[in-house]
Amino acid sequence: MEAGLLVQYLVIALAVTISAAFVAKKQFPAGVRRLRIACAIPLVRNGRAAWLQRVGRWVAPAPNPGEGSCGGCHSCDTGKS
Repeated sequence: MEAGLLVQYLVIALAVTISAAFVAKKQFPAGVRRLRIACAIPLVRNGRAAWLQRVGRWVAPAPNPGEGSCGGCHSCDTGKS
């Protein structure tokens, strides 16, 4: 009986974790992106094991399209729009 109860608690914990991650991603996308970046940066540094770097690249969010190293061309005075 105790093993069944443990499995039940693990399934419920997994469901709650997935639900919380879904809500966080939908309600706070910028915060989730910053958290993923903060978790990925230490993993992809030079000198880390190759498997840690792969995990870091998997955790890292995709780059925003259209944004260069300066953050995009929406407010700069280079003449581009």
